[in-house]
Amino acid sequence: MGGFHALHPLWVWLAIAAALLAIEVATGTGWLLWPAGSAFVVGLVAQAVHPGLVIEVGLFAVLTIASTYAARRFLRPVLEPPGAPDLNDPAQRLIGQRGQVLSTFEQGRGRVFVDGKDWAAETDEPIPAISQEVVVIGVDGATLKVRKLPS
Repeated sequence: MGGFHALHPLWVWLAIAAALLAIEVATGTGWLLWPAGSAFVVGLVAQAVHPGLVIEVGLFAVLTIASTYAARRFLRPVLEPPGAPDLNDPAQRLIGQRGQVLSTFEQGRGRVFVDGKDWAAETDEPIPAISQEVVVIGVDGATLKVRKLPS
């Protein structure tokens, strides 16, 4: 492997970059994207200059730390406002959905049918009647906060 690296350092670093990128794609954490990019850059530098393995590894470490820090510091999600619900939280997407009351509400608690499922629900407003339409205004665990729609 040492002989192959001496003759073709670009391919060794590209293989490392590809492996890191494959792990990143499989996990989706966002942490291995920058080391993969750093390995690619080190491969280009190694092919052009042939600085030696020790300097290449040092350059890889410096580039990885710098790029990861810069990305975490300056590349914030642009499309999501601060405090926005997690895109992957299926319960949060129910907010704003309409549903229908399935059972009589007692002490502000009952059952509603929203998005094809039966959900526990609560309300602070006047108790909705069975079959009346409600709208989801919040989610607390597996309990929906609902408000009845005007008739």
